[in-house]
Amino acid sequence: MADAAVETGREDAAAVFDPLRPTLMRVAYRMLGSVADAEDMVQEAFIRWMKADRGAVREPEAFLRRTVTRLCLDQLKSARRQRETYIGPWLPDPVMEEEEADDVTLPLMLALERLSPLERAAFLLHDVFGLGFDEVAATIGREPAACRQLAARARRHVREARPRFQVDKERGLELAKAFFAASRSGDMKTLGAMLASDVSVHSDGGGKRPAATKPILGFYAVMKLHGYLAAQFRAHGSTLLRAGWINGLPGFVTREADGEIQTTALEIEDGKVAAIYVVRNPDKLRHLH
Repeated sequence: MADAAVETGREDAAAVFDPLRPTLMRVAYRMLGSVADAEDMVQEAFIRWMKADRGAVREPEAFLRRTVTRLCLDQLKSARRQRETYIGPWLPDPVMEEEEADDVTLPLMLALERLSPLERAAFLLHDVFGLGFDEVAATIGREPAACRQLAARARRHVREARPRFQVDKERGLELAKAFFAASRSGDMKTLGAMLASDVSVHSDGGGKRPAATKPILGFYAVMKLHGYLAAQFRAHGSTLLRAGWINGLPGFVTREADGEIQTTALEIEDGKVAAIYVVRNPDKLRHLH
């Protein structure tokens, strides 16, 4: 009987929780930039939901969003320490999107990394998820006026990273496919015509696969890098698996010569590739398999 009651309780809890899981994952992922960590936070929230007096909770979504956000705030403290010892540039885990879900693009997620955890939470909850400051205050344990200040401070810091050029979905995919073709074939003339003068390359290997340990900056440095890479691609191969939207940017997934996959996301400004973000760290790509 006791086992049956536990199972019934679990089913009741899951019936409320499961429809909210995608929203909770979006909150956790945008807070942490890690799919695995976000999944852990959401699962921990489910465990707490199971143990809660659910009959006393009037708004389950608000309760669970608060739970997930607070768990993420705690997680960010340890994540920051880990990133201080990270080898090379750190990029958020790549997430493939069928549509541009919102304007939290990869450059904005990198800008969020420079914020304090509370600034990050206030900005995401209010500016991205549209919560009022009373709800933000209840979530992060600060007064509404303080939350307004946190969000305003965050907004000033990330203003430059907000999307300024909206790229049509089809046009974005065309650019991604053209970039793949030119970079893999060594068509440097076509590739050069696609790049902005101040283009940059950011590659995240995490010390587990070869990748530049610092960003490559400027047209000529990026062209030199791709001249070298094109020779490697021609000699050893690079297979396009899928083109699509990665963290709000057009890009593609490839299988490289070592048998591992990688993602490439392109920041487009005024029709030109302004930044190239390459994730090679296998730990950040497992969910894409």
